[in-house]
Amino acid sequence: MRKAMIKRKTSETNIAVKLNLGGSGKSKIKTGIGFLDHMLTLFAKHGLFDLEIKASGDLEVDRHHTNEDVGICLGQAFAKALKDKKGISRYGFCFVPMDESLANARVVLDISARPSLYFNKPASIKGDCEGYNIQDAKEFFKAFAGNSGINMHVDIIRGEDTHHIIEAVFKAFARAMKDAVKIDKRVKGVPSTKGKL
Repeated sequence: MRKAMIKRKTSETNIAVKLNLGGSGKSKIKTGIGFLDHMLTLFAKHGLFDLEIKASGDLEVDRHHTNEDVGICLGQAFAKALKDKKGISRYGFCFVPMDESLANARVVLDISARPSLYFNKPASIKGDCEGYNIQDAKEFFKAFAGNSGINMHVDIIRGEDTHHIIEAVFKAFARAMKDAVKIDKRVKGVPSTKGKL
């Protein structure tokens, strides 16, 4: 079973994450940031991951520490659940449309052990949704990529509604991760000519 449990406690946050890569999309998310809870719930649903996250943080200061530390813990949970990465598909990509645009968000990723994030959006996209904005999403994915060992490209192609834009990104992230972590029985060892990821 590819499962992981991560706990992280600092002077700013206290976070516990449980992840099952072979789940059915069940989730129980409580970060204290309502919009992030919504995004992680749909991430679990569309990725078919069973996911529990319980987080408390210094939200009286702002949402930055909690948002970032949840990304850190989720990234660590994926890295731990993937173990030695034997047999995984490794790559994932997905386009997701949301209402006002045909191609709103694209996520392309590689479970390479060479973490990086490339996050591109039109300068015209601004605003927030329930206090959560595009910069918050970027910081979440930066923390996730850095702690999961994933090379990740997020492209927001177009859109007007901030809720739709961020939701499209999280759904594309879910579908790309679902494809990348799945086991391909034809893959012997790790999917790399180096013999290691």
